[in-house]
Amino acid sequence: MSRAFGPALPLRDGVSVSAVALPQTGPWRLMLDFLDQRMPQVTRAVWVQRMQSGSVFGEQGQVLPVDACYRGGGRIFYYRELAAEPPIPFAETILFQDEHLLIADKPHFLPVTPSGRYVQETLLTRLKRRTGLADLSPIHRIDRETAGLVVFCIQPEQRGAYQALFRERLVDKVYESIAPFKPELSLPLTRRSRLQERSEAFMQMEEVEGACNAETRVTLLERLTDDTGLARYALYPSTGQKHQLRAHMNALGLPIVGDRIYPDLLPVEQEPDFSRPLQLLARELSFVDPISGESRRFTSRLRLAFP
Repeated sequence: MSRAFGPALPLRDGVSVSAVALPQTGPWRLMLDFLDQRMPQVTRAVWVQRMQSGSVFGEQGQVLPVDACYRGGGRIFYYRELAAEPPIPFAETILFQDEHLLIADKPHFLPVTPSGRYVQETLLTRLKRRTGLADLSPIHRIDRETAGLVVFCIQPEQRGAYQALFRERLVDKVYESIAPFKPELSLPLTRRSRLQERSEAFMQMEEVEGACNAETRVTLLERLTDDTGLARYALYPSTGQKHQLRAHMNALGLPIVGDRIYPDLLPVEQEPDFSRPLQLLARELSFVDPISGESRRFTSRLRLAFP
């Protein structure tokens, strides 16, 4: 049962309830009117169907009927549903689990949390469905396109302590990537810059003038066979800006193989090309556990596909 907030409503096929706050006052006569205006991406007909099927709940967990009058000041809860999701044909692996933490190996293409086109086909939903842990929550995120380690907290009251590890840069992270080989580039090196979203293409980050907010150490692991023109790199980020590794490697003239955002922002694929994953792997994480005081070190079992 979900205890993180609100009423104790069960998981539904691995999905916890979502919540939306109700303004104290507004022009809505019915709860249905509010939902229709508040979330227009879901049609009114769909909200009617959800309410008729018992999928929308009041503050105390009571099912809200279609004709429920609007009452502000609280929250209502609902199960997020999609008519169809593109299946992700790769499985996650649980590498470690105790009473505090769960460490998962995420495959390429699988989002960490529900968003956009994906609810069931996300790492969080899959793990909730698999373990029955309704309060499971990720401590950090990696891109949908990136594979590797993701840390989840099991106890809601401990989440802040684990999040502080990442916020205060107390987690040592090692990534691996495959990118072009540049013999003229002297490695190892540390790339320091200021990254911000491009105004004309918010999906991309760019380096701009200003105080440094992103730092990555890059080392060469091996040069792959001559005919590929590629090499394997280890990346050590000390900060965690959006797309930091991808943007820094691109700025060095080393765009990561399979990247559809750097150097060029390509159109969103309706059907992902599973044969061309981004060659970026969250390989290692290490930190001192703020709850147990133990030194933790985890290593992904996944491997990048080249050569």
